[in-house]
Amino acid sequence: MDNRDNEFLDKYAPEILHSTAFNEDAYAKHNVKRGLRNADGSGVVVGLTEIGDVHGYIVDEGDTVPVEGRLRYRGLRVNDMVNGFQEDKRYGYEETAFLLLFGRLPRDQELQEFSFMLSRKRELPDTFTEDMILKAPSPDVMNNLARSVLAYYSYDPDPEDRSLKSIYLQCINLIALFPTMVAYAYQAKRHNYDHESLFIHRPQPELCTAENFLYLIRPQPVYNRLESELLDLCFVLHAEHGGGNNSAFTIHVVSSTDTDTYSAIAAAIGSLKGSRHGGANIKVIGMIEDLKANVERWDRDADVADYLEKVLKKEAYDRTGLIYGLGHSVYTLSDPRAVLLKKKAERLAKENGKEKELNLYYAVERLAPEVFASIKGARKVMAPNVDFYSGFVYELLNIPSPLYTPIFAIARIAGWCAHRLEEVVHGGRIIRPAYRNVAEEQDYMPMKKR
Repeated sequence: MDNRDNEFLDKYAPEILHSTAFNEDAYAKHNVKRGLRNADGSGVVVGLTEIGDVHGYIVDEGDTVPVEGRLRYRGLRVNDMVNGFQEDKRYGYEETAFLLLFGRLPRDQELQEFSFMLSRKRELPDTFTEDMILKAPSPDVMNNLARSVLAYYSYDPDPEDRSLKSIYLQCINLIALFPTMVAYAYQAKRHNYDHESLFIHRPQPELCTAENFLYLIRPQPVYNRLESELLDLCFVLHAEHGGGNNSAFTIHVVSSTDTDTYSAIAAAIGSLKGSRHGGANIKVIGMIEDLKANVERWDRDADVADYLEKVLKKEAYDRTGLIYGLGHSVYTLSDPRAVLLKKKAERLAKENGKEKELNLYYAVERLAPEVFASIKGARKVMAPNVDFYSGFVYELLNIPSPLYTPIFAIARIAGWCAHRLEEVVHGGRIIRPAYRNVAEEQDYMPMKKR
């Protein structure tokens, strides 16, 4: 933006930015459900789904009663699914994707066929990597991913085919391609913006989704079983979270217009890119790093509590007054995804000599509710959400922070596709909420009288 642009916007934009029509009284007067939320913070019910179920509290005679969190995919508890495939020493993301797409767990032969189908679709078309990714690098991997999805429309022989079989095939193709698109977009960013060497590995057909991603992003494609199992768990836990989260709702909204699959998925990527949605774990990492940089004894509870007090008072970190990674809009006593991640992270932290850092996370988790009660004068349930530990897990896996949100997208593409299919089959009407116009009526004034 040059000086002329700045001068123009400084001159004219404030007239819009300083409008007084959007105050709290106006929203209350017109009974506006801001953020599609009711007065008690619960989401406005706008549809039905059979895909994901997020449960974190019950309402008893008008009072919200906290309960342990529960997450279900197609009616199955995610905890039970994770325990099942881990006991069998299997990776779980492929069968999770099958479950979300087809509504039931696959049998052994079905899982093999589905996994093989994904494996043979992981490579991008000829010239795609060079023309669409390497020649148009982006400083943000999510931006490159969205463009790659839109570009893939041109490589589909019939991208406007709205038949169910065609949409299924488009979805399966994208589930297979996301790890490759993300890995190559990251390598392009690393090469062009960080001035590092460029490494492009080909996907390996015998590897699962988690293994392939680790293989593709590392200069030397080496990883161990614990690392790939932990990333696979992250993929499973991020694959779906109900129809009310912003990116899933975006899929429903855009799909309801009868547009193509690539446009709908690209819109969801744009939603997830936002720091209020997919970028939250980066905020947690930033807060922890700021704590370590500004607290000499971060192994001492009193010093950690002092720092958290400054965060709440908007005197530390990003001055928002938020302790990131604690609390959730639905979950209260616990986030089942965080519980599972925490358990797995403990083992890797001990193996990597990161127990001191792990203990710091434990301290923040333990002390934050006490500090909040002291500063705000009220008790609040502040259990860690999935973002609290996922960033730490990615650090333990030596995954760079520019990949944190794209990893979320690699996992969530399965849930997005399931929601697109559900909207196409059962939606039937374009989603069109209402906005009340609060502008005052005025008469047109000819140019010579302005």
